[in-house]
Formats: sequence, C-alpha cells, structure tokens
Amino acid sequence: MILLWVLIRKGEISTSVLGVIAEFNPFHNGHLHLIQAAREVHDFSAIVCVMSGNFLQRGETAICSKWVRTRMALDAGVDLVIELPFCFAVRSAYYFARGSIELLYRTGAVTHLAFGSESGDLKKLRSIATIITHEDQEYKTHLKHYLARGLSFPAARSRTIQNVLGERITDLEHTIMQPNNILALEYLRVLEQESLPIQPLTISRRGSGYHHLEISPYPSASAIRARLLDDRITEIEGSMPPACLASLQQEITLGRAPVTMETLEHTILSRLRTIPLDKLAQIYEITEGLEYRIREAAMESGTLHELKHYIKSKRYSLTRINRLLLYLLLDVEKEAMHAFDQRGPLYAHILGFSTKGRKILQNIKNKSSLHILNRGSDVKNVCTDSTNPTLRAMLDLDVRATDIYTLLYPNPSTRHGSQDFTTSPVIIGND
Repeated sequence: MILLWVLIRKGEISTSVLGVIAEFNPFHNGHLHLIQAAREVHDFSAIVCVMSGNFLQRGETAICSKWVRTRMALDAGVDLVIELPFCFAVRSAYYFARGSIELLYRTGAVTHLAFGSESGDLKKLRSIATIITHEDQEYKTHLKHYLARGLSFPAARSRTIQNVLGERITDLEHTIMQPNNILALEYLRVLEQESLPIQPLTISRRGSGYHHLEISPYPSASAIRARLLDDRITEIEGSMPPACLASLQQEITLGRAPVTMETLEHTILSRLRTIPLDKLAQIYEITEGLEYRIREAAMESGTLHELKHYIKSKRYSLTRINRLLLYLLLDVEKEAMHAFDQRGPLYAHILGFSTKGRKILQNIKNKSSLHILNRGSDVKNVCTDSTNPTLRAMLDLDVRATDIYTLLYPNPSTRHGSQDFTTSPVIIGND
C-alpha cells in the first residue's frame, strides 16, 4: 500500500518537496509508478516519505524490517524516510491518515503531497469525503434508516450518500470499499477537518487489486508476499525494481525475512489465558465485554487461526482483531492511546536519507518543533528521559514493537534486542 498526497503551503517554502505516505511491504513496481507519475506533475526537488515501521495498518507484520524497506525506498528515488509511530501506524484508516498527515505537516519542509487511488477521480472522492466529514442531520437520519432496514454499514452509507448528493454516482459502494480509496477518503476527511492548505492530487493505481494474488509486472504486494512465504522468489523477479529485489534476497539469505506473526502464536495465546480480565478490559479497542469472548476463545483455541475466527463477528473483522492482538501484546491501553491522539506525532525518527535528504533533514531541524531522532543514541536518550512522559511512552511503544518483531526473524542468531538503540539510518547517495 502507498499513499501520495499533494500539499501546497503558499509562501512558506521556495522549493517543492513531495510528501509520501507508505508501507512498502515490499516496494514494488506499482509504488515506483506512483512516484514517477507524481514527479511528472511537478519538478519536485526531493521526496519525503512517512513509512510504517515493523507492524502495519492491518495489524500484520512487515515482510522485512523497516530499515530494509527504507533502503528499497531510497534506492527507488525517495530522499528521506521517517517512521510513522506504531500508535498511528497500526490503527483504523482515519487514525492512520491523521497521524501520517500531521507528521508530514509538522516537518515544516513538505510542500506537496499526492495519493494513489483505484478511483482516480478526485472530484468524486472529494464529494464523498465532504459528506462523511460533516455528517449533518440529513446524513445521520438516512444512515439510521438504512441500518434499521438491516443493510450492512457500507451499503447503508452508500445509499445515504446517494440521497444526500441527490444524484446517482456509478459504483458508489464499490468505490467506497476499495482499499486505496478508503484511505484516500480518510485523508481528504482529515485535510478538511484540520483546514490544511492542501491541494490533493490523485494518481490512478496501476496493476492488480490489493487482494489479487496473480503475478504480473504490476502485482499487488499481497501477491508478492504470498510467493515469498511459499519460497518462490524467482516468480517475482519482474515485479520489483532490481535493487529492491536484491535487498530482499539479501535479507532472506541472512535469515531476517520473510517475517510472519505465526512465531508468536504461543506467546499470544499464553498472554490471553493468563492476563487478568480487568487488565484485558483496559486494552485499546476492547469494548462491550469483549474481554470475556477473548478469554473464552483463548481457552478453546490452539492456534492463532482458531483464535481469530472464534472472536470474529459482524462487528469485529479479522483486521480489527489482528490490530487488537498487537495492542494486547504491547500492552497498549485506552488511556495511553487517547493521550497519543490528543498530542499527535511528537518526533521524527529518521530511518534513512540520501544526499538530498540530508539537506531536507537540516531544513526540518531548523523549522520543525518535532524532536528529531537521527541516531540510535537519540532514541535511547528520549526513552530514558522522564521530562516528557507522552513523548517517552509513544517512542517506547515503537522500541518494544521492534524488540518483538526481531524475535520473528527466521534465523535465531539475528534476533537481537534494542535495535532501535543501535541501528543507524540508512544513507545512500542517489543524486
């Protein structure tokens, strides 16, 4: 998944810097197309990417580490990669969107931002996003009516938007449910809510859909990951830029990829069977007595697959359950997440940069109020500093996520902890 946005702050910065929001799991030809297409719109002086860390928006592990995916991005033309904190990266679409946009905006260096979508129709997306953003009384009344008739939420929302707009939008429900469109709508919603001076540009997604598993020159990241997990890497040679494929192959050779959640199966089940129910109830997104259903599921299940399908319901999708299990694993409570949402991103953890990126980074240091974490020692210093507890807790969550993630490396000899304290940014010269 890649999300590109175009942002113009008139009069603030003389150069044009493109902002990119992405997961690059892994970086493939479709991602490269989006970056190249955005560059055709304007002669950007540099590209800044806000990228998810080792755990992703749908509650899954990244196929390889954030530093390897950073190298892929830099080799493909990105100039600066900043980690999106876990507390925003592993969230529903709206919170993912808000955290990502706020982080890019707070750098003070990004001037443009573009996004990819299945729709490719900015006018249609904006019309839908405006209605969702404001949720006026007419919207609420229609939505309640259709839900009462037993329609699913997507179908009810589609009918509601049709009524509010007073016109027929072809394939509206399909548009709303497409993965990149979902995120695009949430980005537009955040931009309108925050009144940011942003002019969005959408680029039509090229190639297979998110859930399609066929291999082609422009496959889905899901298709690539499926081949990697089946040890069929030769089948994806034409689907990724050569340098990106080489980085991935090296990680596989070193025993640090591919990474999956299955290694944590016993850890998660034992945690669920032993955590006190009152403590379980405090975990973020556990509501309405769900802790009892989860405990029962843990006692009856012997695998993660069984556990997830035992908990799954109309209200709790597998994606939501995946995220919930990560919150449990990292002990993310409702009160802490609320504090993170109130403050927004507080730091920029630099994962890598090019020669151009180094100049942009200096610009960020001069203009931004963000804490700039450019070395492992910077990360460690914040994690031991008690003067800003919200900042410390937000970053500590990233560090714990990395410590758990490295335990999933296939080669046990590579599973060292504290890698956020010891790993330097990836640096390349790509001018």
